[in-house]
Amino acid sequence: MQTSVPGLQLADSVASGLFPNLIGGHMGQVLATLLIALVLVLVRRAILTIIDRRVEDRTLRYKWSKGTAYASFLVGLLLVLQVWLRAIQSVGTFLGLVSAGLAIALKDLVADLAGWIFILWRHPFELGDRIQIGEHAGDVVDIRIFAITLMEIGNWVAADQSTGRMIHVPNAMVFTQPLANYTAGFPFLWNEIPVLVTFESDWRKAKTLIQEIVNELAAHTSEEAERHLRHTAKRFLIHYTKLTPVVYTSVEDSGVLLTARYLTAPRQRRGTTQAVWERILEAFQGVDDVDLAYPTQRLYVNPLEGKPGARAPWPPLSPGTDAS
Repeated sequence: MQTSVPGLQLADSVASGLFPNLIGGHMGQVLATLLIALVLVLVRRAILTIIDRRVEDRTLRYKWSKGTAYASFLVGLLLVLQVWLRAIQSVGTFLGLVSAGLAIALKDLVADLAGWIFILWRHPFELGDRIQIGEHAGDVVDIRIFAITLMEIGNWVAADQSTGRMIHVPNAMVFTQPLANYTAGFPFLWNEIPVLVTFESDWRKAKTLIQEIVNELAAHTSEEAERHLRHTAKRFLIHYTKLTPVVYTSVEDSGVLLTARYLTAPRQRRGTTQAVWERILEAFQGVDDVDLAYPTQRLYVNPLEGKPGARAPWPPLSPGTDAS
């Protein structure tokens, strides 16, 4: 004697009635879907072959590759939906339940897709921009539906130089992490070079030498930055009033600190730092009253070396001590 279970009977009836309709009863739709996919792939490959032969610019070829991929996907989706329209209507409840389950299970991918739409709509960065999102920084080399790819900078490499690593960052991070763009809007950074000279040096002469060096090396950049600032000020409230190089003075434990501050392009930061330092070393080598400071130990005898009005008196000699 066989016992029937209502739940098993319901599952068996759904399986026997639904899946044959989806597969066996819609073989024409399946074949049409495969044919659409094949035609779109062949058309896209043909277009990219023509582009590769006639276009030399790598950026333009990349955009063609991405554009044809998105276009073929959208066209294929519309055609497949039209082919399967009747089947979708017949199993609408089933697909609704499946889509709801997938939305919960794949919520991170849905968030990444929303981030991709936001990137295309709001343009917080473009392909080739240098950005930092969260703790990751680099040049944007690819923008996909679920992630962006960065050519990493920084980390163990100094002065924002490339590490050579590729970082894949989920698109959803544009909603949850701070995003900094090095190049969009105002494409310049303030770079600072600290130069420490000894207290005995002529710090005024050293400051004049450093000011002349940064003025000469950063003059063109300052003029270009002023033009960009006039354009950027139409979109953002920027309060920069002085874009020319400046040297600030402060005092540290080991000497007088002269900090050179100037504008530079983000990708030229290390090169300009090297150029400024080489010129500073050459300039200081040519004068005999300016010396770089470094950690040292010395004996300071105030009664001999201090200012006349600030010298401490010599301690009195003990009886019988030879003053010589």
